[in-house]
Amino acid sequence: QVQVVESGGGLVQPGGSLRLSCVASGRIVSIDAMGWYRQAPGKQRELVARITHDDITNYSDFVKGRFTIAKGNTKGTVYLQMNSLKPEDTAVYYCNAVVSHTGWAPWYDYWGQGTQVTVSS
Repeated sequence: QVQVVESGGGLVQPGGSLRLSCVASGRIVSIDAMGWYRQAPGKQRELVARITHDDITNYSDFVKGRFTIAKGNTKGTVYLQMNSLKPEDTAVYYCNAVVSHTGWAPWYDYWGQGTQVTVSS
């Protein structure tokens, strides 16, 4: 019903930058929020950044001042600009969309397949 597709991952040196893109499409009437999460090997998935339908953003402490989440011009598009990358940012990054198929509750979570980000020299 809903597809979430991430792109933009890759290998980057410490201190470098990457921009991740996410597009949510399909049977979507409303989007409550979209966000980026990451999961490193042996660790739990954790929130990186999130943006709501009314443009409220929140970031995890470990990315504040380095990463920026923003919506695209097309509904269901969100970006994550990552600057000053560190080796500890290495993880699979997942996009999440909280959507409604009717314009009201219930809301459903959809996830992408993830994109690998590796920060290494």
